[in-house]
Amino acid sequence: MKANEYVTLGRSGLRVSPLCLGTMTFGTEWGWGAEEATAATLFDQYLAAGGNFVDTADGYTNGKSEEMLGKFIRGRHARDRIVLATKFTFSGEPGNPNAGGNGRKNFYRALEGSLRRLSTDYIDLYWMHAWDGITPVEEVLQTFDDLVKEGKIRHYGFSDVPAWYVSRAQTLAEKEGKHRLIALQLEYSLVERSIEREHIPAAQELGIGVCPWSPLAGGFLSGKYRRDDQTSAPTGRLDVVKDSGNPVFEKFTERNWRILDVLIDVAKGLDRSPAEIALNWVATQPGVTSVIIGATKASQLENNLAALDFEIPAELRSRLDQVSALDPIHPYVFFGPYLRKMINGGVEVRPWHRQSE
Repeated sequence: MKANEYVTLGRSGLRVSPLCLGTMTFGTEWGWGAEEATAATLFDQYLAAGGNFVDTADGYTNGKSEEMLGKFIRGRHARDRIVLATKFTFSGEPGNPNAGGNGRKNFYRALEGSLRRLSTDYIDLYWMHAWDGITPVEEVLQTFDDLVKEGKIRHYGFSDVPAWYVSRAQTLAEKEGKHRLIALQLEYSLVERSIEREHIPAAQELGIGVCPWSPLAGGFLSGKYRRDDQTSAPTGRLDVVKDSGNPVFEKFTERNWRILDVLIDVAKGLDRSPAEIALNWVATQPGVTSVIIGATKASQLENNLAALDFEIPAELRSRLDQVSALDPIHPYVFFGPYLRKMINGGVEVRPWHRQSE
């Protein structure tokens, strides 16, 4: 599979590349990232490979990511070619409770700002960046539906939300004849597989594409970090942000080091980089449509784009699956082979969507 072998995103007609260019690295305002000239090179490199799906957010590098991306797209007359995605939810003004969250007021404030910075009059895919735990789902759905009807967005999706929230929203949209969400953006990698329990099965049932973010766990799975070298000067993103208090960046755990050890061993056996193996594993998991990749150097992006050029042999994939497997917990233990036999009277029964296996 190549970047220009497009796939429809969820139950929609929107065609996207299997690798999406994430632009959280566009700008250096957060202490890491790429200067504008380098970001432009990365953007051109992705387009030259046939990629068409680009992801940003209103808060990435304090808005610089959107500004750069808008400039790049405009300068290359690429707006019709690009599937442009951005996000909202996080506060744009400290002290103002209505400048953040998923309420209708902030929806419009955030979207108008993104349209201005991106130099466009519509967004192809507008993401709700995170569940705010407050705004009624009915308000969120109605606002998304209104924005589609107004022509300001073409499609919408959810990022970082509970699975029950996704299911309720999609069911209400279907019942009420509103435009339905087409995609979920969630953290997914060899060291973070929690979405396999609820989100991926829900997405498959409800016709929603899954777009994993941080498939390399913030760079941890690239292989550049070593468990016995955590005292030297910062060299990567995780070094800079590991003490920020953000749980997303807490990757230096014993479990994760064990996973990395196996990943590096598998990569050596296939003469591939750990990053290529980790990306390939995520991209070929059930339910995944397009994986969000990021880079600060052309060599990194080249490596990422090569991640779909091969297959991981079954025996090596099994090693990765086993070392990173989720712990069996309630109620998921009831859905395993042992209790299925009790339910089905010892007879093997396959659901319709697995009958070809």
